[in-house]
This record gives sequence, structure tokens and C-alpha cells, in this order.
Amino acid sequence: MIINLYDTFEKRKKEFKPLKKDFVRMYDCGPTVYSHASIGNMWRYLVSDYLRRILELNGYTVKQVLNITDVGHLTQDDLLAADTGEDKIEKAAKKEGKTPEQIAQFYTQAYFKDRKKLNILDPVVVTKATEYIPQMIKIIEGLIKKGFGYELPDRVCFDVEKFKSYGKLSDKTLDQLRSGARLEPIKGKRSPYDFSLWIKDDKHLMKWNSPWGVGYPGWHIECSAMSLDTLGESIDIHSGGEDNIFPHHENEIAQSEGFTGKKFVNYWVHIRFMLVDGEKMGKSKGNYYLLSDLEKEGYEPLAFRYLTLSNHYTSPINFTFESLKNAQKALNRLRLAVWRLKKNAESKDEKKVKILKNNLLEKLNNDIGTPQALAYIWEILDSDVKLGDKLELITMADKVFGLNLVDWNFSVSEEIKKLVDNRNKLRSKGDYEKADKIRDEIKRKGWVVSDTDGNVEVFPDLDDHTY
Repeated sequence: MIINLYDTFEKRKKEFKPLKKDFVRMYDCGPTVYSHASIGNMWRYLVSDYLRRILELNGYTVKQVLNITDVGHLTQDDLLAADTGEDKIEKAAKKEGKTPEQIAQFYTQAYFKDRKKLNILDPVVVTKATEYIPQMIKIIEGLIKKGFGYELPDRVCFDVEKFKSYGKLSDKTLDQLRSGARLEPIKGKRSPYDFSLWIKDDKHLMKWNSPWGVGYPGWHIECSAMSLDTLGESIDIHSGGEDNIFPHHENEIAQSEGFTGKKFVNYWVHIRFMLVDGEKMGKSKGNYYLLSDLEKEGYEPLAFRYLTLSNHYTSPINFTFESLKNAQKALNRLRLAVWRLKKNAESKDEKKVKILKNNLLEKLNNDIGTPQALAYIWEILDSDVKLGDKLELITMADKVFGLNLVDWNFSVSEEIKKLVDNRNKLRSKGDYEKADKIRDEIKRKGWVVSDTDGNVEVFPDLDDHTY
């Protein structure tokens, strides 16, 4: 079945065709590990997870590489192509009184703990920038030899004028940049938009020997080195947040293609920002949330995952605690629905199941269509489709949703069982007033008793999501 993806480079949705049959090379721009990842950061990695799961559902083997930026990302490196500011890892190390290695290790572990809570699949390969310095040096040497790089007293730069297609990803051509904002010039740069490949600095806390002196790599060269080394000269998919488009991914293209002479990426997938109550997230605004903040309010990480499923990645997601509350309730309803299906599932209509699955796959394959797929699941749950067919469909959908719906279960304590038995006996005698009092007592203890078609069910009170 056809998969369509929106490619940022070509500015259109196009059919996905991998470079190698049944095999996908996918590179995710990972975190800079100087602090905890916000829920906005995690939204971006959830979308990559959905994409990988969709590809695997279609039968592809996905080699997903995620990088860890543990050196070189400057505090102001996202202001056009600026090379000013302090290394984020080094700044955090000084602030917390730790070594850069300790900072990177602590926040890397914290990031992967959040991934696990959100049920994000582990990458096939995890790369750390500090482990790829030799590969970076090799690329920089090649770029200098080919005329794309040049050395200054304090750094090695990439000459953007030499890369004729510079700006095509972001639509920020050099002519447009020149007529727009001006950057503070760095002495010797041929163009203010030339970016650093290597920064000479023997006082930097993390430093390496190089042909140009002691120093550390520029942020952009790191991803090119890690991608080229683990996935080859050309890859299928490169993902990232929309803030990565320029300058980071624009510069990755220039240096990777300048070095290899080959097309770097076939599909660029960029995720839009997360807003909070309609505003940009920021620590100064007091609306900067971590996953742990949601947990402190009594919400499950998987409720946040459910929330992100309902928003398409090409539109900004607006986070509110009200929307999270609704997501938690919807997730709980879905869990109960699947639990009932498991209890009561009947024989399946194989032809009908095949049609249902094809419909679901079409929605998922349409540019990571999780909102449409989620809506379709609710539509089928409310239909007269056979229970066994519904369970088959949801089992397939959850391979992408990652909500662990089929595995969800609970156990009823002996205390609650006795109360339910007493209630049933009272009801059988027609003493409904006393039976209702026991039902209320069961409710206070966090459980619900339901009487449907003569069947008595007891399950956690999922409106109180602190169970």
C-alpha cells in the first residue's frame, strides 16, 4: 500500500519510495543534553515514533538512528547561522558545578526515561557527538580540499557561496538573507552566513586535537558525520522540529552534499511547534512543562501520548491541561472498551476484518495520519461491527498508537469482590435501597459496578485517574 509523506524540501506530499526495497534509513535529530526535555520536545519524538511504527506496519525494516548532542551546540546558534554564544553543555556544567560529561550523562538518562514512559521505541542506533570526532575531522578535511571550507585564525568555516543550492530547504536564499537581518560579523568570514565547522578553543572544557589546533566541532557538522557513518551517503528520511530547518538542516545539506557530491536526504519531515494555551512555550512565561509536571498533576504519560495522536504534525499542537484531562478520559474509555472486547469477542468475519484494516492503513499511510486513524477506531467501536473484528482492528491500530491497549488489565481485590457479591444478593432479593448503598461504598473505594444485559461488571473508576 502507498505511503505518502510531506517533504519539506519539495514543499509537497509525495509517495514514499525507499532507496532500498523494504529497508528504510531514518535519522532523527536528537536532543542537546544540557537540561530536561520539555513536553514540546517529546511531542517531536512521538511523531518520529509514529512514523517508524507506520513504516514497520507496512513491512519495512527501519534502521532508525538518533543522535545525542553532547558538545558543540551554542546558546545562540539558532539565530540565523550565527557562531556566537557559549556551548550549552559547558554552560550547564559551570552552572551546576559538574563536568560536561556528568551533565550529558545525567540528562541523556533522563531523556530516555521519558521516552520509556511514553512508550517510544528505542532507536536502532544511538550516536553521541563526542564519539564521532575523527569522522567530523575527516569530513572537514574533505570540504577544505574541495573548496567548501576555509581556515581562519580562530575557526574553520563553510563557504556558503560555494554551495549553489544553499537555502532551498528553508527558502532562505543568500540574496534574501543579505536583504534581511544582519549578523554581527566575525573577522575573516567571507560571508556573515558562513558557519563554523571547527572552533579553535584550548580553554573549552571539552576539546580535541585537530589539524587546525585544539578545539571542538561546530554543531552542524556533528549530524552529518553521524548520519554518514551509520546510514551511508544518502538516506531516506531525516526528521526534526521546524526550528531545525534553518540553519541546522540547511547547513547539514550543504556540508554533506559538498563532501559526498550526492543527494543527502530524500524526505525531510519537520514537526511543528507545541503551544501552551495558545502561546509559545517558555520558561520565562511559566508555561514550560516537563513530563514529570504532568505526572505530578495525576496524569499518565500515555494520556499525553494519546493527546499527540489526535493532532497532525504539520499543525502546531496546542497543549492545555483541559485537553490533557480529556485525553486521559478518552484513553480510559478506550481501555475499558478493549477490555470488554477481550472478554466478549466472538468469531471474526475475515473479509470484513481485511476491509477494516485496509481502511485503517490508508489513513495512517496518508502522511502520518494518526488523527484520522484514531477517529476511525472510535467510529468502528460505536458501530455494529462484530466484536472480534473490532478487537482485531484495535490490536493492529495499537501497533502505531503505542497505548498498550490490549495488554491493559486490572485485578479486583477480595474486599471489592465481597461487596459486589453482597450487592448482587440484595438485588436478587429486591432490596435495591441497600444494594445502592453498597454500590456507593464501592464507588468511594474507587470502583464502578455496571449492570448491562444481566451481566455484572466491576472495574476501576477511570474518571478518577489516580488508580
